[in-house]
Amino acid sequence: MTTTLIACSHGTSDDAGRRAIQLLTSQVARLVPGIRVEQAFVDVEQPAVDDVVATAVRRGTAVVVPLLLSTGFHVKVDIARAVGRYPGRAVAADPLGPHPLITAVLEHRLASSGVRDGDAIVLAAAGSSDPAATVAVQEVARDLANKVGRHIDVGFAAGAGTPIEEAVAMARERSTGRVIVASYVLAPGFFAGRIASCGADIATEPLAPDVRVAGIVRSRFEASLATLNSAAA
Repeated sequence: MTTTLIACSHGTSDDAGRRAIQLLTSQVARLVPGIRVEQAFVDVEQPAVDDVVATAVRRGTAVVVPLLLSTGFHVKVDIARAVGRYPGRAVAADPLGPHPLITAVLEHRLASSGVRDGDAIVLAAAGSSDPAATVAVQEVARDLANKVGRHIDVGFAAGAGTPIEEAVAMARERSTGRVIVASYVLAPGFFAGRIASCGADIATEPLAPDVRVAGIVRSRFEASLATLNSAAA
């Protein structure tokens, strides 16, 4: 019986974003030798997650790992629906964040940007109408603040919470240095573009591809596979 890890992302029309997700999926495949790894999407691109899960369970079992940083509609509805049709044969893992390795990647991206003493930092997320997603972003901001030893403001490209432009403007009023935006998005695309044009002096690169993010995918997969196997025993 074959187990399939389905790496499920949002989908994008941005070529750089597609390459980033493909590279991340390739990194994941190298970390789970012997496991079939396939891509799926909840929007914009094909194949749809419902179709990939349906095909995978005909071969054996499937674990859908959301290549999404927070919970929200796509996790709670699209992915949950795709696996819910196959109890005992398909399961969904948790989204990628919050996670210590996500914080580590954000810290590394900030260091690579040349952040200096006196610079203000804004963590910029895509945003969601789901309150749980906003809470998760705030948790990431607290973890990052503890890592870098300074205050982190939070802004959102959409959904609830402070808009990125307002967060950057408020940070600039308080800062004697530059405003650096830590991009809490997985790959280039619409939201990364919004963050890059929000008025900050520097916006860091998205989180993927990065082997540390691939490591989170592997750990999410392994935890959910253990649960699936335990339920079937």
